[in-house]
Amino acid sequence: MENRVSLKAEVAELELEAVIGFNGHVPTGLKCHPDQEHVIYPLGCTILIQAINTQEQNFLHGHGNNVSCVTISKSGVYLASGQVTFMGFKADIILWDYKKRELIARLSLHKGKIEALAFSPNDLYLVSLGGPDDGSVVVWSIAKREAICGSPAAGLNVGYATTVIFSRCRDEMFVTAGNGTIRVWELDLPNRKIWPTECQTGQMKRIVMSITMADDDSFFYLGTTTGDILKMNPRTKLLADTGPAKDKFSLGVSAIKCLKMGGLLVGSGAGLLVFCKSPSYKPIKKIQLQGGITSITLRGEGHQFFVGTEESHIYRVNFTDFKETLIATCHCEAVQDIVFPFGTTELFATCAKKDIRVWHTLSNRELLRITVPNMTCHGIDFMRDGKSIISAWDDGRIRAFAPETGRLMYVINNAHRIGVTAIATTSDCKRVISGGGEGEVRVWQIGCQTQKLEEALKEHKSSVSCIRVKKNNEECVTASTDGTCIIWDLVRLRRNQMILANTLFQCVCYHPEEFQIITSGTDRKIAYWEVFDGSVIRELEGSLSGSINGMDITLEGVHFVTGGNDHLVKVWDYNEGEVTHVGVGHSGNITRIRISPGNQYIVSVSADGAILRWKYPFTS
Repeated sequence: MENRVSLKAEVAELELEAVIGFNGHVPTGLKCHPDQEHVIYPLGCTILIQAINTQEQNFLHGHGNNVSCVTISKSGVYLASGQVTFMGFKADIILWDYKKRELIARLSLHKGKIEALAFSPNDLYLVSLGGPDDGSVVVWSIAKREAICGSPAAGLNVGYATTVIFSRCRDEMFVTAGNGTIRVWELDLPNRKIWPTECQTGQMKRIVMSITMADDDSFFYLGTTTGDILKMNPRTKLLADTGPAKDKFSLGVSAIKCLKMGGLLVGSGAGLLVFCKSPSYKPIKKIQLQGGITSITLRGEGHQFFVGTEESHIYRVNFTDFKETLIATCHCEAVQDIVFPFGTTELFATCAKKDIRVWHTLSNRELLRITVPNMTCHGIDFMRDGKSIISAWDDGRIRAFAPETGRLMYVINNAHRIGVTAIATTSDCKRVISGGGEGEVRVWQIGCQTQKLEEALKEHKSSVSCIRVKKNNEECVTASTDGTCIIWDLVRLRRNQMILANTLFQCVCYHPEEFQIITSGTDRKIAYWEVFDGSVIRELEGSLSGSINGMDITLEGVHFVTGGNDHLVKVWDYNEGEVTHVGVGHSGNITRIRISPGNQYIVSVSADGAILRWKYPFTS
């Protein structure tokens, strides 16, 4: 342990410049702060505070696992967030100070998962709802930062509760709802008890997805999986009305918000956003968005509002003209690869599942999206001339797209038997080298109109994970999960050298002087090898836990970066073999990492769909 402490003293922190990412699957995860200047949303274990008008971002780190719910107090002073954890372990609720952007307290009682959170209107209490394994509702005192009382959230013969909302006027009343249960609770502070009253819905059996309270507490509205809305009276605990009778909302009412001027904003699981009024609930205004709607949050009184969807889109909608503007978007699947075009830092491309996206580096804006439905893209590369993006797909095809328009330029069918898993291009733009799931490495000649197979190199026994080409295009190195790296002669098209290790190789890099290569993989070791005879020069302990999946080296060869399943970005000194900087910020496994041309940024991508941009720590 002493060794690690001394190590920590010398290792500096990497500065995180920007994050592209939003977890759209968290119900009501997107929140607009009462200051009307910031939106707050979760990404993995992190909570992002994003300024609406500028690029400024703040990050709240503290959760050890994915954030499952976020809430803001009415005054805007406090934030609270809950997380998921492993079965049987306690899941934390964290109370944050919004102004200072720091942790105030950790509240832990619930097991497994925090389902929902709500603040009382005057910031006195926080109510929390445990997940299916926990099933309890707990009221916390914010001043004392401790639990006041708790109770099972639902009765014996119904499902568990999933949503909670506080009264807008009184600090002693809140409502929980879920599968077949709607309860209005009264807090009895002197006796430290909470008393529930079941609401009567008669013959109707509903599973509640979303809930909202009128400003004066006269009614609360519940959105259900059936696609209708229930209007309940919290004083009489009786059903006031339900609707719509005919055209119910497809895939359920997944988000609902009460407006001050009367009327409701309703978001459906099919991505339909509707403004409607009780008792008919017929659409007065409506727009179709991409992905199921999971959050609707008002800016101020609701003249403008933000909508978050499952496809990780954030929209801004003005109420008067009811038109949507896409303000943020990101990958909603694991990002597989990141690549910069040759010699420019202005933009970069990433691929995840079915789409390739091109991003503007400084503004984090998506410039282009190329989608191939129901396929998975494993890797991408820019041709040196910048005229095409070459991509590797799991249906065994290599597809080339134009980077400005996204037009499909050509397809190489049946390039590999078990999907194309890695891809690289030569700097003269005449060849593409691809690796497949069956372990073949294939060299393709790319002409103006033709793509011809030049050679199939069959040596690897398992999938090829990474390909790097030497500057003069005369040799390349391929890393494979069969525990070998092979250096190929691209002139005579045969094997030059083979490197063996007891690991699944995930990444490989040429040192810029090209007499050494560095490799890494699941054994967590970073190995330096002699290109000439394939002998190992030295091995470094790359991480304390988990595989290393991505690696890149600077053009000068002085430093290199690695990232892997320990969620850390590490900058290494090549000659000393020591870590100089560590970047903490990812909450998923890092899949790939790149240093931008000109050494301005490090961009790392991870399995939770996040893209993080770090400031490169050295001046070149």
